[in-house]
Amino acid sequence: MVSVYTEVEVDLSDFDTEDLIEELSNRGEQPTGWTVPELVQAIWLKRRQQHDYQAELDQLIYHVIGKIL
Repeated sequence: MVSVYTEVEVDLSDFDTEDLIEELSNRGEQPTGWTVPELVQAIWLKRRQQHDYQAELDQLIYHVIGKIL
């Protein structure tokens, strides 16, 4: 078996925010330090794609009213 490796340089500015949020979501990761508009955008995107957005909704509630469910 032969292994082949390739290096690729990627500039994250080549990707839009929705692509990055979707990739993180697919990996099961949650970005931290989101602003309210970013959280709403992430919730909208996940809802549109019929993905679970409960974690982002919980973050939004905590960020806005400071209460944990």
